[in-house]
Amino acid sequence: MNKTSSTLYFLAGVTSSGKTQLALEWAEANGADILSCDSIALYKGMNIGSAKPSAAEQARVRHHGLDLSEVSQRFDVSKYLNYAKNIITNAYLKGSKILVVGGSGFYLRSFFSAVVDEVSVSDEIKERVDLLYREDGLDGLLEKLKKLNPLGLGELDQANPVRAIKSLERCLSTGLTLQELQREFEKKPTPYSEFQKKTCLLDRDHKELLELIKSRTEWMLSNGLIEEVEELIKLGLMQNYPASSAVGYRETLAYLRGEIKRDNLADAIQVSTRQLASKQRKWFRKYYDHDQLLIPVHGKGISLSELVWRSDT
Repeated sequence: MNKTSSTLYFLAGVTSSGKTQLALEWAEANGADILSCDSIALYKGMNIGSAKPSAAEQARVRHHGLDLSEVSQRFDVSKYLNYAKNIITNAYLKGSKILVVGGSGFYLRSFFSAVVDEVSVSDEIKERVDLLYREDGLDGLLEKLKKLNPLGLGELDQANPVRAIKSLERCLSTGLTLQELQREFEKKPTPYSEFQKKTCLLDRDHKELLELIKSRTEWMLSNGLIEEVEELIKLGLMQNYPASSAVGYRETLAYLRGEIKRDNLADAIQVSTRQLASKQRKWFRKYYDHDQLLIPVHGKGISLSELVWRSDT
């Protein structure tokens, strides 16, 4: 494959920054398919809470990466990697472009550096870790990890139970520390090295973002989010921690359990969404060079000509 003629495009940014509309316009203008990079939109039935592109939007441009798995079945980043590789390879063999769109940082990072290893985790270890989490929660996972990692937990997101579970499973399976596992990561080849990569990151003015989050939350609740979650419960949502803990779904589940009053549900979702946007912004600034500034989006959005693409060869 000729690297100079094969470019992967990435449009990413904080939640509510206007990615969906810009992605549609850019893909239409450039004859590209869209590959969703969203760890929740890949589940069937998780439509309203994930702000999944509508049927009309999907009819405008061919989309990939949506509705890949039943909600009862966990679809992790390693499965997404295999799926994305096939989509990208086939698209470029046909002469099509791919625009990767989303805000799931860990999934986005998988296009630029190794994020998974080949560690085989036995069912026995999975059951042990799952039992520890159910009995002692996130604190129990972190306590065990700290015992196995006397030099510290490095860059592990200690607020993310999924990351803690995966890390503990790997430490127990290999007998290695997180630092040792990271060194093994660094020996792995760069993904998609045959492609040039161009990235555009979007941000929103803080006050505008708050208003957009508020209106988006109100729209979700008035368009059936609660009913969507009730149906997803019947389909096995509670068997899938990453899906059931997603913003919007987690709070709605709490409401259905009687832990949140209906009058407080919108506020709870908005708080979690603001926290997500802040986390995304910090992630983008951490994993991209300092000269890769987030493009501020104001009002109704920006035009395609205002997009700034950073090359990452």
